[in-house]
Amino acid sequence: MLKLYGFPVSNYVNMVNLALLEKGLPFDFVLTIPDQSPEFLAKSPRGKVPCLETAQGFISEASVILEYLEEIGAGKALLPTDPYQRAQVRALMKEIELYIELPARSCFGEAFFGATLPDAIKAKARDELVAGFAALKRHGKFAPFVAGDSFTLADIVFLYSVGVATAVGQQLFGLDLLGDLPSAQALLQRLGENPHVKQLAAQRDAAMPGFIAAMRARMQGTA
Repeated sequence: MLKLYGFPVSNYVNMVNLALLEKGLPFDFVLTIPDQSPEFLAKSPRGKVPCLETAQGFISEASVILEYLEEIGAGKALLPTDPYQRAQVRALMKEIELYIELPARSCFGEAFFGATLPDAIKAKARDELVAGFAALKRHGKFAPFVAGDSFTLADIVFLYSVGVATAVGQQLFGLDLLGDLPSAQALLQRLGENPHVKQLAAQRDAAMPGFIAAMRARMQGTA
């Protein structure tokens, strides 16, 4: 039995959780707040989640776990069979992660947790977000899914990266990063109606107040 270690507020944990649910693979969810204890570092070398326990051992890093779940060949396929199309999905996943999720993440402290970030960090994030969304508009098909006519891993990464990135863009910079891409807005709304996505959203929303309070206390303690 696979075991997924993580907590329901993490967008990366939810990427893996949704993939497991969509593929119909049996697994246990082990509620885990990451730490640097020797016990957890034995599972995840950087002490981060998600972490997946398999019969052979542990796998860390969300993108690697998603690839592993495809390679074991069980459950519903979330990558195309054609090598070129698979590469396009993987490229979209990487572009969204590097050029949208990570710049937005650098501003989470101010956008969501009451911290104050240096102007230089915010300016860099703003520029990277604008460029990242421009790349998504060029590469994404949204016909109706990110990579074409089928739900893939790219849609999972899109769902759990673009939503928070647009919130950062609006809150910190007054930007409507999807304002000229209604097909992407429609996809976000459609994905939000997926029963598995609703299930994970309910779990996230229930855990969010406590998580925000803990993060704000940590931010104030290090200010």
